[in-house]
Amino acid sequence: MDAWLQEARDAVAAVSGLPPAELELDEDQVRTVLEIASIAAHESGERTNAPLLCYLAGIAVRGGSVDLETLAQAVERAPE
Repeated sequence: MDAWLQEARDAVAAVSGLPPAELELDEDQVRTVLEIASIAAHESGERTNAPLLCYLAGIAVRGGSVDLETLAQAVERAPE
């Protein structure tokens, strides 16, 4: 995680009350989130859909009913 993202993560942790360790991203998570963002931006033609879809994915994962990789696979299969 680069310095900017780490500082942003720490700010999110402070405001949310979550420990920074709960907001760590491993290499696979980074790759998958960037893949989801790329699909959203390129398939929809709207770059603004990338952060919005990532936000929705985060809500779904945090809810505990699905993992990040399963969500990425669902987005890859979504009709255009």
